[in-house]
Amino acid sequence: MKRLSNIIDGTPVEAADPELRSVVNPATEQVVALIPAGSAADAAAAVESAQAAHAGWARLDLEDRLGRLSRTADLLERHVRELAELENREMGKPVPLAEQFIAGGIASFRLGIERARSYPFVADVTAPGESGRTVVIREPLGVLALIVPWNFTVTSILGALGPLLAAGNTVVIKPSEKAPLSAARLVELCDLPAGVVNLLLGDARAGKPLAEHEAVKLVHFTGSVEAGRSVAVAAAKRLQRTILELGGNDPVLVDADVDVAATAKAVATSTFLNSGQICTSSERIYVHRAVADEFIAALVAEAEGWTMSDDPYSPGLGPLVDDTQRRIVHDHVHEAVDRGATLLCGGGRPDRPGYFYPATVLTEVTSDMRIMKEETFGPVAPVTVVDSFAEAIDLANTTSFGLAATVYSSTPENLRRCREINAALVWINEWQHGGVNMVHEPWGVSGMGATGAAASFDAATRPVSMLYSPSTNHG
Repeated sequence: MKRLSNIIDGTPVEAADPELRSVVNPATEQVVALIPAGSAADAAAAVESAQAAHAGWARLDLEDRLGRLSRTADLLERHVRELAELENREMGKPVPLAEQFIAGGIASFRLGIERARSYPFVADVTAPGESGRTVVIREPLGVLALIVPWNFTVTSILGALGPLLAAGNTVVIKPSEKAPLSAARLVELCDLPAGVVNLLLGDARAGKPLAEHEAVKLVHFTGSVEAGRSVAVAAAKRLQRTILELGGNDPVLVDADVDVAATAKAVATSTFLNSGQICTSSERIYVHRAVADEFIAALVAEAEGWTMSDDPYSPGLGPLVDDTQRRIVHDHVHEAVDRGATLLCGGGRPDRPGYFYPATVLTEVTSDMRIMKEETFGPVAPVTVVDSFAEAIDLANTTSFGLAATVYSSTPENLRRCREINAALVWINEWQHGGVNMVHEPWGVSGMGATGAAASFDAATRPVSMLYSPSTNHG
C-alpha cells in the first residue's frame, strides 16, 4: 500500500501530525493508499515554501518561465496513461475517459502558456494628446491556493495552473482527500524550480488553514457551496480574492423540432458520463410535449446501454466516488418516487462490490423535489414535459444554481431567447464544446470570479499604473 507525503520545496515531507486517512478504490472498496489527515502546520509550511520561491520565479524572464512550463507539459504528455490509471484507482473514472480529459487539461495548460505570450503584462495606455505617459504593469499576486475536487483532479489542476504560473505566481495545490494519487504524481512530474508548485494533502484540516492563511493572495476553489462560502468568508476577512466554482443543477431544454434519437443520445451522454459526476452534467431535462413520448423512450433505451463495469478500461459506468455519494443519489431518486415520480429504469443499488449505481430515468418529476433543486451528482435523468420553449426557460431558471445549460433547438426565435437562461455556459446543440476565447463566470450559488482567456490572467495579476511626467526621460 502506498503512503503519500506532502511535497514542499520540491521534496516529500513528513506531515506534522501523524494521523493518516485512507484512500479507497470505489470499484473494489479496497484501501489503495494512505495520506496525511492534514494540519495548519502543514499548510503553513507549504505556503512558506511558495513564498520563498516567489521572488525568483516572478523575476524570471517571461520566456524562461514559459519554457519551463512547456517542458512540464511535454513531460505530462508522456504520462497521460499513468495519470489516468491513478484517477481510476482513486475515484473510479474509466481510464479511456480519464485519458481524454487529462489530454484536454494538458491542452488547456499549453493554451495558457501560449496566451501569456500576447497578454499585456506591460502596456502603454497613453491616450492621444495626453500630457505625459501611462504604463500599466500587471504584477503577479504572490502565493496562490489551488483547491481542486475529486472528480477531475488532473484536469482541474491543469485548467487553472497555466495562467497562474505563467503570470509569475507560486502555488500550493490541495487535492481532495478522496482523490490525491493523481495530484501527487502530477506535482512530482512538474519540471519547475523548488517551491513554485507545492502539494498539500489532507482533508479540511489542511484545506481550511490554507484558505485562511494571511499570505495567500488568491484562493482558486472548486467544490461544494458550503465549503465555498467558508473560503469566501476567509478571503473577505483578509481582503483577498477568490475564484469559486461551486457546482450546479444544470438544465437541458429539448425543443419540438429536434432529431429525437440524436438528441436522446447526446442527453444520455451528458447525464451518464463519468457516472454523472461532472459539475456540468445534465441534471434537469425539460422536453417539449410534441416529442416527449418518443424522446423519453429513446432516453430509456440509451440509459439501458450504459452498463456498470469494474473493468478500468471499459467505457461504461464506473462507480460513484464513495458510499456517501451513492446514498445521496439513491435518496434523491427515491424521495422523488415517494412523492409521485415514475421510475422508468435504474434506481437500485446493485448487489456487488463497489459503489455502483445504474443509469436511471425518472418522469413526472416536479420542481419542489430535491432531485430538481439540489445537485445530485449521479447517473440520473429526471424528465419534465413542458408545453412550450418559454415554459422550459422559466423552469430552467427555478434554481439558485447557474453553472451551465444545454439547449437543443433549431428555431431562431427560441435560440435568441437562450440569453435569458441564468448560467455561465449555455451550450447550443452540443454539450461540452467551446472556443479558446470563451470567458465565463458562474451565476448564483454556483460561484464567482470570471475565468477563461485574458480573464484568467486578470484574476492572477494586480494592475499597477506607472505615471510619467512629460519631462521624464524614458530611456
